[in-house]
Amino acid sequence: MSFSDGSLPGTPVPYFLRNGEGEHEKVFADTFTVLLSADETGGQFGMFTATCPAGDIIPTHAHEDTHETFYVVEGKVRVYVQMPDGEKTSRLLSEGDFGFVPAGAAHAYRVETAARILGVASGGFERFFQMMGTPAASIDTQGPPFIPEFPRMRAAAEAHNMTFMPDFDWPEA
Repeated sequence: MSFSDGSLPGTPVPYFLRNGEGEHEKVFADTFTVLLSADETGGQFGMFTATCPAGDIIPTHAHEDTHETFYVVEGKVRVYVQMPDGEKTSRLLSEGDFGFVPAGAAHAYRVETAARILGVASGGFERFFQMMGTPAASIDTQGPPFIPEFPRMRAAAEAHNMTFMPDFDWPEA
């Protein structure tokens, strides 16, 4: 089964998406594309891509019940994470590199060179991007950014058990 309009089936049935298809959302300058949601996996996990220009650090945050992965398909992304012993560290991930951030760990990231990231997260988190962003017709990093108003950001974070940590400092990489 193929969904030419990019929408997902909403139930656990086989389906295929062509390059560039999926549910696109613009959040700041990034485009997030949901490829697989909790609806298709019985709540188990979701899969998405992030197509991002180089830019500022994504603010420090933690997901209380969401595990998150970073697989860099292209570009370079620096992932900052607080280790269980409290140490603050970062790793520069390049094409083919992978990072895992378990639920509850404070983390942030900065796209060092334009990148495409493949992410897998605990089921339902992929809808965070849709709550915070605005629908996009395609993967577009050239258009104007979508800056959500703070109440929208807060509502999306609360709905997905996420806490922003604006005063969290990271050591220089």
